[in-house]
Amino acid sequence: MADVVLPQLGETVTEGTIIRWIKQIGDQVARDEPLFEISTDKVDSEVPSPAAGVLMQVVVPEGETVEVGALLAIISDGPVGGGETSEPVAAEVEAPAPEPEPQAPVAPVAPPEPVVEAPPEDEPPAADPRTEPRLLSPVVRKLVNEHGIDISTIEGSGVGGRITRADVEEMIRQRRSAPEAPASPPSTVGTDAGSGAAPGDGSAIVPLSNIRRTIGRHMVASKATSPHVLTAVEVDFEGVERVRRAARSAWRSEEGFSLTYLPFIARAVCDALGDFPHINASIDGKDLVLHRSVHLAVAVDLDFQGLLAPVVRDTETKRLRAIAREVVDLAARARRKELSASEVTGGTFTITNPGQYGTMMQFPIINQPQVAILSTDGISRRPVVVTGASGDEAIAIHSVGVLALAWDHRAFDGAYVAAFLDRLRHIIQTRDWEAEIL
Repeated sequence: MADVVLPQLGETVTEGTIIRWIKQIGDQVARDEPLFEISTDKVDSEVPSPAAGVLMQVVVPEGETVEVGALLAIISDGPVGGGETSEPVAAEVEAPAPEPEPQAPVAPVAPPEPVVEAPPEDEPPAADPRTEPRLLSPVVRKLVNEHGIDISTIEGSGVGGRITRADVEEMIRQRRSAPEAPASPPSTVGTDAGSGAAPGDGSAIVPLSNIRRTIGRHMVASKATSPHVLTAVEVDFEGVERVRRAARSAWRSEEGFSLTYLPFIARAVCDALGDFPHINASIDGKDLVLHRSVHLAVAVDLDFQGLLAPVVRDTETKRLRAIAREVVDLAARARRKELSASEVTGGTFTITNPGQYGTMMQFPIINQPQVAILSTDGISRRPVVVTGASGDEAIAIHSVGVLALAWDHRAFDGAYVAAFLDRLRHIIQTRDWEAEIL
């Protein structure tokens, strides 16, 4: 038997809603064949089966919202096309399922403000299944909360009258096309004495969002799991900058986006990881798993509300232009919540890029179960000492920045990391980047 559980579909995803079971009880299913559709606050996608066999039991029905790791279904260990008959499958399936635990009128891990206001005392609760909060996917809940929509006014088009994202987006479009009502003035909420601020002093209470709480749990768990160490090097990006300046106009005209430092760094990282494979690795129990391919996760800011790290697959096989295109595409679709489950999982090494805001150096936290994460910090014009062809030294103004690697001391020691960063710096400073972007 194989258990089907809700996978982790992104670092800050805590729950998902089963939209549709693609396979039904008694159906044969192959490994990696689409098994069900899931909706989270980050992605809506099909999830493949973790094993081959027969779908014996569905634990979570369509429309239910459950937390990551929850048991969804059970698949027999019989091979697809095996000799099992339909009778024993039906007999096992027809056995009464355990009574579900009583549910509160809101979904598990509900947002700080409920989607639906409590009905007046003279109205029966759950009068219309379309207003039942547990039937709303995380994506739909987020949309209705952000736009203050009363879901009782929406005609659900999903299974059993479930309200879909398309239904809510249509309502939002209708409201935008209608004349706007005068907005109410914002109110401030005074904190209590225990918070350190006196009531009425103008302070406001902002509950931590579900994403912020989830990020906190993941970061605390990562720090508790990995003995974090930070090693940083200063890199002269003048060679990269000269190519960027010369190619800037043509690149934007051809690609439709700016040529940043990130694809240069990503390209160099892949080459350096080839020389230092223990850094392109993850820890599995007591083992260090060295990955043959570089599946590069790039952290994307979601309008300051959270982070997602979509993955560029097989990055070591791609040239700079292909990497840049894929990073821009993934980042744009991450902000539109259009990524599939496979695009936010399976990374082997992560780059986070706060340098666009001029940071000097950041100590990032490792994306488990990976063993390292690289922070690309601000690059600025600085005076540097350069050596001429004859050996004479002079002062010049170059583009210089810091690359900082947070790493897991269980996997290797500081000398290995220092050598990796030195190799990465050498590649960035000496590669023929003009030939690379052609």
